[in-house]
Amino acid sequence: MAPIDWLIVAVYLIFTLALGIYLSRRASGSLVDFFVSGRSLPWWLAGTSMAATTFSIDTPLYVAGVVGTRGIAGNWEWWSFGVAHVIMIYVFARLWRRSEIVTDAELTEIRYGGRTAAWLRGVKAFLFAVPINCIGIGYAMLAMVKVVDALQLWQSLGVDPGESIKLWSVIGISLLVLVYAGFSGLWGVVATDFFQFFLALFGAVVVAIAAVGATGGMANLLAQAQAASDQDILSFVPLSFEGGLHWSELAGIPASTFLAYVFLQWWAFRRSDGGGEFIQRLAAAKSETEAEKAAWFFNILHYVIRTWPWIVVALAAVAIYPDLADRELGYPMLMLRFLPPVLLGFVVASLIAAFMSTVSTLINWGASYLTNDLYGRFLRPQATQAELVTAGRVASVLVTLLGAIAAFFATDVTTVFRLVIAIGTGPGLVLILRWFWWRINAAAELASMIAGFLIGLLTSVVPVLTIENFGQRLLATSAITTLIWIAVMLLTPPESDETLDRFYAKVRPGGPGWQRQRQRTGLRPLQNLGLEAQRVAAALLLLFGAMFAMGGFLLLQSLTGWLSLIFAVIGGWWLRQLDKQPIAPVPRPGLSDEDWQ
Repeated sequence: MAPIDWLIVAVYLIFTLALGIYLSRRASGSLVDFFVSGRSLPWWLAGTSMAATTFSIDTPLYVAGVVGTRGIAGNWEWWSFGVAHVIMIYVFARLWRRSEIVTDAELTEIRYGGRTAAWLRGVKAFLFAVPINCIGIGYAMLAMVKVVDALQLWQSLGVDPGESIKLWSVIGISLLVLVYAGFSGLWGVVATDFFQFFLALFGAVVVAIAAVGATGGMANLLAQAQAASDQDILSFVPLSFEGGLHWSELAGIPASTFLAYVFLQWWAFRRSDGGGEFIQRLAAAKSETEAEKAAWFFNILHYVIRTWPWIVVALAAVAIYPDLADRELGYPMLMLRFLPPVLLGFVVASLIAAFMSTVSTLINWGASYLTNDLYGRFLRPQATQAELVTAGRVASVLVTLLGAIAAFFATDVTTVFRLVIAIGTGPGLVLILRWFWWRINAAAELASMIAGFLIGLLTSVVPVLTIENFGQRLLATSAITTLIWIAVMLLTPPESDETLDRFYAKVRPGGPGWQRQRQRTGLRPLQNLGLEAQRVAAALLLLFGAMFAMGGFLLLQSLTGWLSLIFAVIGGWWLRQLDKQPIAPVPRPGLSDEDWQ
């Protein structure tokens, strides 16, 4: 790092801080202003913020580690969530916006009633705000420390500190994030996210271009990467077509793990109906239509555009550093080796931007649970809006400190990522069904959440039930959790008709599970599940077709590129035809809502 590089980083940090403080006046009016931006976000800002949230400094390191150890197909560990994210576009985005909540935990007392619902809300808020959220902050800090170490940032200043000093330097950046996130709330987070995302994307593209040039072009890079690996590193899906279709003997992941990714993980995970930070953005959108557009924009940025710079850099790291012990360090080492001054400063700033965007979101998101669902709901129900905003700022400080503590215990980015998946797997099916089936009750959701969390800990952290195969571990967690919540649901009474009618009248979901509520309220659903299922299928063809077409052509796999492009065109055409149909079922002319029932 030359002095000009440090100057670029410093200017970026000052700009981000100034922008956040400037926007602080927008967050001082009420809890809704502070945590969901007064429900006024345009789709492009909400969608970009969702993408920025998932682009932390740990993600390029994580992808480098995945590709280096498991090949490109290992990315199905996060690609599989694209199924849930497409379902979010057409099935859940409008429902979340219509519910008018501040946090997803708040929905529990709209969907359910009584003391069990209150317990569910409190437990859910605590689990998401403290252990789960702080683990996320902790491993983002761990990744930042790895980058600081790999880029020898301290050494460029003539200092050679210990590991604890490096971590405290990262915590110092987090405190800067806390200043603007604590002052300006979600408005400051999403506004800075917009600049941070495109700066981070620019950095990833620059590193990818430099890496390709350093290896003599894409063809040489691919050949060197494959030669340096003892597995089928370049296959998007490691299947072999020699002698019939079967799993490749050189696959970097077992078939059971791949099948768990594609067919289980996306619906069993706790983000099956959206995800906490995403729900916050959807609830903050100007309207239901804007929420749906925001979800689509996020999917395009996250999967189609951002995937391949990371993968190209990861392949280059394998080719250039074939004996690298820690594959996650390949990304920053390539930066340091091939980027000249000024450009290095911008790319380092881009990584800091990625780190800050994720940490600011996690601080704001965790504080929203502590304030809205614990302090305002249980400790001070009579609190004024001004008091709640102050409580939100105090909670932001608390979440940051807890995340810093978690960072001291994290050691490996990929391992922590898998831990987050493990402790969050299990309740996903309940979260989906609660929108469309009246019989799901608060006791069932509470049981699924606690069971999934405890089983994830027992199979991942405390080796009570040791399952080495990750796919089998997810299957066991999902199966045991499902048996527990079904048993609890059948042994406990359903929610009252009054509670169910109130929820249906507010959200008006589709499907056959609310027939009694439709008859009691006389209200038609504002959702056509049959049509939306078709839209989801078409959108999956479009999204994954576009993603693999771009990857196929970029990585010189022309057959994959052309076939994927065909699927993308078919999906786009199908989706265009479906979009001509009405969103909600329309009764025959001349029939009132009551007659329609």
